[in-house]
Amino acid sequence: MNIQFQYPQLLWALAAIPVFILLYLLNLLWRKRAVKRIGNPVLIRELYKGYSPVKSAIKFSLIILAYACGCIAMANPRKPDLPTAEARKGIDIMIALDVSNSMLADDVKPNRLTLAKRFISQIMQRLEDDRIGLVLFAGNAYVQMPLTFDHNTANMIVSVAAPSSFRSQGTVIGEALQKSDLAFQEESKRFKTIILITDGETHDQNAVQQATELGKKGVMINTVGIGSEGGASIVDTVSGGIKKDLSGNVVVSKLNEALLKEIATITNGQYVRLENTVEASNALVQHLAGIEKTALGDLSQLSYTSFYLWLAWPLFFLLVAEFFTPDKKKIE
Repeated sequence: MNIQFQYPQLLWALAAIPVFILLYLLNLLWRKRAVKRIGNPVLIRELYKGYSPVKSAIKFSLIILAYACGCIAMANPRKPDLPTAEARKGIDIMIALDVSNSMLADDVKPNRLTLAKRFISQIMQRLEDDRIGLVLFAGNAYVQMPLTFDHNTANMIVSVAAPSSFRSQGTVIGEALQKSDLAFQEESKRFKTIILITDGETHDQNAVQQATELGKKGVMINTVGIGSEGGASIVDTVSGGIKKDLSGNVVVSKLNEALLKEIATITNGQYVRLENTVEASNALVQHLAGIEKTALGDLSQLSYTSFYLWLAWPLFFLLVAEFFTPDKKKIE
């Protein structure tokens, strides 16, 4: 990999070198004209008998070279170490995980949220070349981790995700999609996709509208539905008993497949129903495998060999040489 600069903007200081040279030449021209105005050859020889134009030019050249070394050194030329410099091909994936109370329903075993966590773990093991970010949502949505190749950290965050982390309950799918989109880096040319994992039980009217907007931007949303059509009761996290409505009826949470299929279709994504984690991960990975992948070096994971001292030492010796170089010739 070619040498790069950590602070390339500092190289603009090199543009001052032609200005310094121009000023030096103008100074020489001014001296010549001043000498001509004096007109007395004897006086001129007396005034300039110790002056050496060659040594003066050498001192100036040493200063210019030292300045150039200093500018380049401050920009810090560096080269990624070969063992860590391999580019990784992949796509950018934001995983939006529903952690609302309804995800504690046990119509899938052991419960919806636990099964979703297992699915995410398996997916990340098979998408090691992809950057993955994480959004958790219930009554609100939050970016828990920006895009990164550090899948171990993502797994750790997912493992402790729970409804108790959110004061407000609900299933704000639209907001989760919006936060996922904001987490993408606009300048990145990698393909962008969202994996939305939820039971789809929401009163969020913004979900389809947000999906439509993302589809127009080229963001694919793959939806993973978890739960059953018959549904299951929900545990009330406050009382610990079965959750009931104001009329005393047991609240039943059901999988909203229609909504999740619609969101996936709008964005040319795929809907997967999560019952078996292996089968679901296989289906989704195969779908993502057909997407064009662009190489991206994960700069945050690279270590560098810096060439700063290679320029700092010449800078020092050039300044020492300039200091000990006389600008006057020996007078016999």
